Amino acid sequence: MAASSVPLHNISGCFTYPRRERGYNHGHGRGDGWSPTPRASNRLRPINASVETPPFPLFQPPPLQQSPSQLEPADPDFYKIGYVRSMRAYGIEFKEGPDGFGVYASKDVEPLRRARMIMEIPLELMLTIRQKLPWMFFPDIVPIGHPIFDIINSTNAETDWDLRLACLLLYAFDRDDNFWQLYGDFLPSADECTSLLLATDDDLSQLQDPNLTLTMRNQQLRALEFWEKNWHSGVPLKVKRLARDPERFIWAVSIAQSRCINMQIRIGALVQDANMLIPYADMLNHSFQPNCFLHWRFKDRMVEVMINAGRRIKKGEELTINYMSGQQNHMLMQRYGFSSSVNSWDIIPFSGNARIHLDSFLSVFNISGLPEEYYHNSQLADNTDNFVDGAVIAAARTLPTWSDGVVPPIPSMERKAVKELQEECQQMLAQFPTTSEQDRKLLDSMPEARRTLETAIKYRLHRKLFIEKVIQALDIYQEQILF
Repeated sequence: MAASSVPLHNISGCFTYPRRERGYNHGHGRGDGWSPTPRASNRLRPINASVETPPFPLFQPPPLQQSPSQLEPADPDFYKIGYVRSMRAYGIEFKEGPDGFGVYASKDVEPLRRARMIMEIPLELMLTIRQKLPWMFFPDIVPIGHPIFDIINSTNAETDWDLRLACLLLYAFDRDDNFWQLYGDFLPSADECTSLLLATDDDLSQLQDPNLTLTMRNQQLRALEFWEKNWHSGVPLKVKRLARDPERFIWAVSIAQSRCINMQIRIGALVQDANMLIPYADMLNHSFQPNCFLHWRFKDRMVEVMINAGRRIKKGEELTINYMSGQQNHMLMQRYGFSSSVNSWDIIPFSGNARIHLDSFLSVFNISGLPEEYYHNSQLADNTDNFVDGAVIAAARTLPTWSDGVVPPIPSMERKAVKELQEECQQMLAQFPTTSEQDRKLLDSMPEARRTLETAIKYRLHRKLFIEKVIQALDIYQEQILF
């Protein structure tokens, strides 16, 4: 049976991916110390690549900051293990809250005409593998003749990037005095991850999305078959101890998927496209309107985290990157285990013939730019109007429209088209076994639910909220359209 693989996407800045919106805790210290249950001394929840509605600073008022009781400074050892190895951070602090780690500004940052560096991570701390044959590792931690290299070499060069990176991560956990043995203490255990690779069949059935459910089951089967092929009873002990059970290997694959960065790096005269696990930078959470990006400084062989030029940062503000630019929610769920009701790239598959006038719709909601770069022009909007968010931007992209610079829209025809589109949206909502209100109540009634179950319910809730937002936008459109 052919199992599906996870595509590798480019992200804004140099990311593949998000993180994990929304992001994740991943791990364990030593390779032989894994447990499917979190340790009492380190109960972390996944990085807050939030499945809650992410901030849209251009469209909505800034959300209230979390109270001090919800965010606590990171363990001093979290800084120490990196600082003694030349990792540096400037004007930021790592904090841990109910949803895991995040990076926050420790002081006000005034806007500059050029990007400002806030973090630098040397290559020696990363786990890096070349995307194409021959496989090359930076740093080269795999010794010649070690059987883990044969396992990596057996992977499909085009599709199995996550399996290779998972093998490299497990090997790093097993190396004495390796940085990742220490950093793994700050990664989430299996039951703390939101990745659907770790979801049960019951969890996947709660997605109410047959296509995504089938995709994730195929990915789980793919990882399981790879483990069975390479961790059989006859393998050497130094390989077998890396993943004594399939759950540990699948956990490693989920970490590789959710934290991998695809970046072109230059080392001397060698330019390589590489898959990278970058400590500390992987604690940056996702936002559709990020204030930071990643940059490779080839002279010193470091990854820099930079604040966008012209961006003002207030003390206590969270620093974020965009994990996956231009991707729908189902892709975010596959890679990171989070979704959003205001993802401006989500779509609704309309099948009818009804169409509305594009220019009139954009004018009503003060949306400017080309379709691939739509944004809310706040200078034209009323400051008290907070209706326009990413879902409305997505509606402008996904609604069937027509446009003719010569022929004006006819009000009666527009209202008829709006009614037909709303009826089709209502039909889509009726196909779901539950309503958005029922999903909300279900989430409220399960404060201690499995993270993967919680993620699945939020995904279906966000799909419904998006459709409901489109219905509301069509109502406003037919009320405010001027001819």
